[in-house]
Parts: sequence; structure tokens; C-alpha cells
Amino acid sequence: MTLWIDTHCHLDAPEFAPDRAAVRARAAQAGVQCLVLPAVERAGFDTVRGLALAGTDAYALGIHPLFVPHARDDDLTALADALARHRDDPHLVAVGEIGLDFFVPALATPAMRARQEWFYREQLRLARRFDLPVILHVRRSADALLKGLRDTAAATGGGAWRGIAHAFNGSVQQAQAFLGLGLKLGFGGAVTYERALQLRRLATELPLSALVLETDAPDIPPHWCYVRAADRAAGRAQGRNEPAELPRIGATVAALRGLTPAAMADATAANALQALPGLARLLPDAAFCQKQ
Repeated sequence: MTLWIDTHCHLDAPEFAPDRAAVRARAAQAGVQCLVLPAVERAGFDTVRGLALAGTDAYALGIHPLFVPHARDDDLTALADALARHRDDPHLVAVGEIGLDFFVPALATPAMRARQEWFYREQLRLARRFDLPVILHVRRSADALLKGLRDTAAATGGGAWRGIAHAFNGSVQQAQAFLGLGLKLGFGGAVTYERALQLRRLATELPLSALVLETDAPDIPPHWCYVRAADRAAGRAQGRNEPAELPRIGATVAALRGLTPAAMADATAANALQALPGLARLLPDAAFCQKQ
């Protein structure tokens, strides 16, 4: 059986409020058997958990760097409490979405960079404490993220990390550094654009064992969902990215590598299970995938 895993989907986003159940049903019909739902703020912890528990989906708990400006220090205490409370929940598979974002100007000031770094490193420590993988937000911040991973590993007894550098779009050297630390690299809708030359080169030339697939829905739409501003102004509606788009994204990456979509599904599902071992508790086909 072909097994597609969307390793990053914000099913709790307000864009899906009118038809969330239908969105999940369309994904299932498309062959997407599991979604990983990362929280982005304290207020969303219970929401992503509830959505995951409704089926065979997984969730992660964390505070996203874009939400750091509004986060309180005690949100980290709440995160630690939630991780402790749900440590035996088979649907909890990671700490995330956490990371650093130096693309947004308001987040790149010295004060906000320092606050982001503090939240990031504290959440890395929680991942170590609870023996969970991490799901990382990487935007103009790869080198700083890598330093945090190395420093935290050294301070907590060493050992490789598990997890995913989500929506990766860095250099070959940065990709190799994340892989060397034990992480996989997430590829999604951005790789479907022909002008994304560096990203498509990475998706083609990196070892197949490095890749996992994601939609980041409703964000980062694939090219067939994107509508230019001029066309939107003329009345054409913007397409909405959904987890049901994952097989087509996967087929795009498969074509770049000269593989069949089924081979891509099997390989990236196996990679997802390595990155997020807790998924094996949720998926009846996990044993098959791990043999690939």
C-alpha cells in the first residue's frame, strides 16, 4: 500500500475552519494516511492534540518563532507541563514548531533575535528532557539553528538529534550539517516552482534518505494553487493549499529524481518514521516502511 505522510500541516489554521473535516477526508482519499500537526503557540496545544486524536494523525507541541513576540516566559513552563502530561500519548511525536526566523524585519532586531534564541534553546532542552524529536522552522537562520543544536547536544550529554528541518531552503553545506546531526529535510510546495532552481537541485541531488515531504498547509502553496496578484485583482480566487496536495508534490520530487511516485512515497514515509519514530505507533504500515 502506498503510504504518504504529510510531516507538516497546520490543520488547526483558521483557513480550514469552515470545512476542516472535509479537508482531512480529501487528504485520506488522496492517500495521505497521516498528518503531523505542529502547534505554534500555547493557545493551540489542546487544539492540535484534539485534531490528532480524532484519527491516525500526530501532533507536536512548541512555540513558533513568529509567536515569540507575544509569548510569555511562563509559556515555556506550560509547554513543559503539557509534554509531561502527555508523554505517554502515542500521538505526541515531537517538540515543534520551534526555531528562528531572521527574515521578518521585526524579528531581526537585536532584542528580538535574543528573545528568539532564548525560546529556541529552552525548547531544545525540553526536547532532550523528554527524549523527543524536534520540528524546526528555518528562515535565514540555518547557521544559528545548527549552533543551537550543537550547543544543546554538548550540554546534555551529546548524541544525535532526531527531527526535521522544515521547509528547508539553505545551502548544500547547511543541508549536510543538518543531516550530520541526525535530522531530515522537509520539502513541500516551493519545490514545484520551476524557478526554484537551488531548491530543486537539493531535492534532486541530496541522498533520498534525507528527504521528507510536507505541505505546510495552508501556507507555501504549490504552483498549481498559486494565483498572481494581477489575476487576483481581476477576480480569480487564490487556490488553497491542503494536505491532499501532498501526493502531487511528491510526484514532482519523484520526477526530478527519476523515480515513480510510489517509490517516493515509500522512501519518504520510511524517512519520516526515522525522523519521528513515534509515528510507528499510529500507522499499520509502519513496519513495511521501515524495511524500505
